[in-house]
Amino acid sequence: MTDSYNPTQMEKSWNQFAQRMNEEFLDAMEQNMEAQAEFVESWSETVEASAGGETAEGVQGYAKAYEVWMDAAQQMVERANDALEGEEVEVEEFRDTWLNAANEAFKEAMSTTAFAAATGETVSQTLEIQQDADEVAENTLHTLGFATEGDVTEIGSRLVELERRQQAVENKLDRILEELEE
Repeated sequence: MTDSYNPTQMEKSWNQFAQRMNEEFLDAMEQNMEAQAEFVESWSETVEASAGGETAEGVQGYAKAYEVWMDAAQQMVERANDALEGEEVEVEEFRDTWLNAANEAFKEAMSTTAFAAATGETVSQTLEIQQDADEVAENTLHTLGFATEGDVTEIGSRLVELERRQQAVENKLDRILEELEE
């Protein structure tokens, strides 16, 4: 009688399944890292194109953000390999690594003057578009015969002015009546 271990077909199937899942996980992680790298490169190019004199500082900030992403990706690969070698690795560790990397990378990128300039430009453009849309809406409402916010504000201002004048007339009448009574 031999003491050799003979795995059953079910154990072989499970091992094959686990190996396939691990390979797919590593492939997905590699694709994720490539996508992150493309995102950071695209982001950097966009900011570089829209920023004026802040370009060098902006690129440096985005390079630091890229480094943070790549360090996180390396940590993920190392921990995935640890898991493949049998070490118990919590799923939350993967999530936390990416969340921390995202926070750090965005902090690096958002603290640049290039990001501030790009954000300021975007806000300015958005406000211009909103102002144009408000003007179109007001013109449309006028054309349709509806009162607009501007109309209501103007009426309110006129009412306040009329009340002020009425109060002045009442004060004068009160003084005249007092003079006549004396």
